[in-house]
Amino acid sequence: MLELVNISAGYGSLNAIQNISLSIPDGAKLGVFGHNGAGKTTLMRCIIGAHVPSKGEVRWRGEPLPQGNVPATVKKGIAYVPQGHNVFPTLSVEKNLRIAGSLFGEEFLEEVYKLFPVLFERRSQRAGSMSGGEQQMLALGMALMTHPKWLLLDEPSTGLAPVIVRNVMDGLRDVNKRFGTGIIVVEQNVPATLKLVDHAIIIKSGQIVFNGTTAELNDKKDLWEWF
Repeated sequence: MLELVNISAGYGSLNAIQNISLSIPDGAKLGVFGHNGAGKTTLMRCIIGAHVPSKGEVRWRGEPLPQGNVPATVKKGIAYVPQGHNVFPTLSVEKNLRIAGSLFGEEFLEEVYKLFPVLFERRSQRAGSMSGGEQQMLALGMALMTHPKWLLLDEPSTGLAPVIVRNVMDGLRDVNKRFGTGIIVVEQNVPATLKLVDHAIIIKSGQIVFNGTTAELNDKKDLWEWF
């Protein structure tokens, strides 16, 4: 169980999120929605340890996760793919993957290639010369090389064509099904994400205004009032 207990965080005098509590079972698929500036990315950064909450704590399996220490959090089994193409552009695809897995063992490389065959096809290609969608898949693959129990993604579909978005979402679904990896995804593309996740929250002005199943969210007639 991944737990957020009364998390508040901000930047100087600005409160980005306030008193957020959430319990997420291992292996769950959670969508995090909200307007720009709602506090979604701050929430993700608190979980991964990139931002220290002003109040509250993040717990996994009953123990607090390290605050302000991303490498320690990754070693605990939580990986984060921030928005953008987070790859080493001058290195080959395979070198990117091997670097990402250097502290965790490289035996997962073949599994990443099975999940994203295009990465195997482009394994000798310089990462920066690939398309945006391919770089996004590589960033996902690099996160998977850390053998995560939880995979956090911040707007993975940004700037991608619809067919590539489907490929990325299908890859995430396979990761969850095959390895039991829990997924938390922040997205503006609500329809595509609702096909992936089974639970969703909506954050507005730093607070959770909806917390329920995707079926419940799909039934809401006033959905866009929250954005």
